[in-house]
Amino acid sequence: MALNFANNNSLSAITTLPASISGGAMTLISEQTASSSATLDFTSGIDSTYDSYVFKFINIHPATDDVSFTFNMSTDGGSNYNVTKTTTIFTALHNESDSEAFITYAGGQDLAQSTAFQELAPRTGGDADQNSSGTLTLFNPSSTTFVKHFIVNFNSVPYNDFNRNDFIAGYGNTTSSIDAIRFQMSSGNIDSGVIKLYGIS
Repeated sequence: MALNFANNNSLSAITTLPASISGGAMTLISEQTASSSATLDFTSGIDSTYDSYVFKFINIHPATDDVSFTFNMSTDGGSNYNVTKTTTIFTALHNESDSEAFITYAGGQDLAQSTAFQELAPRTGGDADQNSSGTLTLFNPSSTTFVKHFIVNFNSVPYNDFNRNDFIAGYGNTTSSIDAIRFQMSSGNIDSGVIKLYGIS
């Protein structure tokens, strides 16, 4: 059997991929910018076109101090946001004075067969320079066979000047298609920030 060797090991030398290899491209579907918004709802673009969808959150800033950025899903085009969810969440925190740092399971923020909104960035600060950013990946939302898994990573500055990194995972316990998602604060408005929705091919 002959061995084939690459003469140029630089990735920059690769101009095309074989047809059998997926490039994993991200396609921007829609974008919303908050401006004292009670909610940001994505009621289109979540369908069977892609197997997974990624939301990117950029500088989400609450109008009030010490509130949580949250989300819920819909199976009826956004008439109701009440999908039953079971989730898990752990958190790494480190304060500005370097006097406290720890990792903990955040039992107060998880859900067990609940239709409540899931916290993504708990207890975010409302100071002018405080905000949160992160990603949420939703897998195969159009399936009518399986539950709907999602994973989240969020970094935020809480009201007490910690750096907070939350790792969240869970599933919407429904075999109906998820076709809309709502984002909102636990209290008050989303003062500013950008949410982008991508499809992953």
